[in-house]
Amino acid sequence: MAPADGEGDHGVRASDRAAENGELTPAASVPWGSRTVQVVLASTALAPLGVPLVAPALPAFRDAFLLSDAQASLLISGYFAAGIVLSPFIGLLADRAGRKRVLVAGLLAFGLLGSSVALSPSFGTVLVLRLFQGTAAAAIFITTVTLIGDRFEGPRRAAVLGVNVAVLSAAAALYPVVGGALVSFGWNVPFLSYLAALPVAMFAWVGLEEPARSAGGRGVAYLRAALDTVLAGSTLALFGATFLTEFLAFGVVFTAFPFVLAPVLSPVLVGAVILVAEAVSTLAAAASGRLANVLSSVRLLPVGFACYGVGFLVAWLAPEPAVVAVAALFVGAGIGLLLPSIDAALTARVPTEYRAGALSLRNSTTFLGRAAGPVAFAGLAVTVGLGYPVLLLGAGVLALAVAGVAVLATGET
Repeated sequence: MAPADGEGDHGVRASDRAAENGELTPAASVPWGSRTVQVVLASTALAPLGVPLVAPALPAFRDAFLLSDAQASLLISGYFAAGIVLSPFIGLLADRAGRKRVLVAGLLAFGLLGSSVALSPSFGTVLVLRLFQGTAAAAIFITTVTLIGDRFEGPRRAAVLGVNVAVLSAAAALYPVVGGALVSFGWNVPFLSYLAALPVAMFAWVGLEEPARSAGGRGVAYLRAALDTVLAGSTLALFGATFLTEFLAFGVVFTAFPFVLAPVLSPVLVGAVILVAEAVSTLAAAASGRLANVLSSVRLLPVGFACYGVGFLVAWLAPEPAVVAVAALFVGAGIGLLLPSIDAALTARVPTEYRAGALSLRNSTTFLGRAAGPVAFAGLAVTVGLGYPVLLLGAGVLALAVAGVAVLATGET
């Protein structure tokens, strides 16, 4: 790790500490004693508070403000809307002003804006706060992954990225339960949980060192160089893989599976099937670092898409609850392999001075896939009349085709 700007001798000692913490070693293990890892994982654990925690509060929120279901749903969609548009600007700021500053500012804004919702006097105020809070959440997502890319290399980078996705998946599975318990005390009580971001921000400010960044130019020159980096063939393909990963996950797991299972299972059991996918995703992501000793991050991509394809086709062949649960095992494994592998491959291809910008575009692509998947699958199944079985078949064939193309592109046989 290079000395932070202006640190002088302190930067040298920081580098020594980084070596002791294992940040410079390429072994595929997670250096749990590293302050970078501790700050990143603590920040990542907060990120799913944005939606999974408050989703159980939607009915109570609707009733408190006398809203329709569609209006109440803006509590969720409004949160993601800003991230799609503003993520590139956040990434540019992180590249120019520094990862640490943007992360700390994002954590503080996330906590203060989110907790302020609990005191909001009107629906309009809530929407404005959620819009800006979603922007702060985008800053957390972008800077945490960027910091991992800055500090670690090779299999160790893959290991830390895998654990980062595992923490994200585990928190996303836990928070709906927490939110459901808290909302029993009032619609606004879950929003007070966002205050947990404030001590994490303090921890990041005290414990995190700003990575050194080379000057990548300014203004138009910077933007042109960053765009050229992203538009490189192999890098652009990773953005396509990001979109497809999220599009299929949210279109199939969070849209098609519930509608296929709804006639024969209660909502609780439908949720249990989805939980299976998230649990396996957590385990697969945590193991991705060890797998990187055998296969590179790029070569794990076809494995992930193959898991997708098998899972979707299994669900299409026999859309029974037990079989769909088995299908969810494969899909969850695919998610857990794809997300950290894409991030590892992307960070390896992008120069440090443009890394946050590239990962911010990845974040916009992620949000776009999550927003488009449910709309596309529900629209094609119901409005167009294709039905979910046909879509499961199509998704399975598509995923396997992508896996085959990825094998050829990476030289696997």
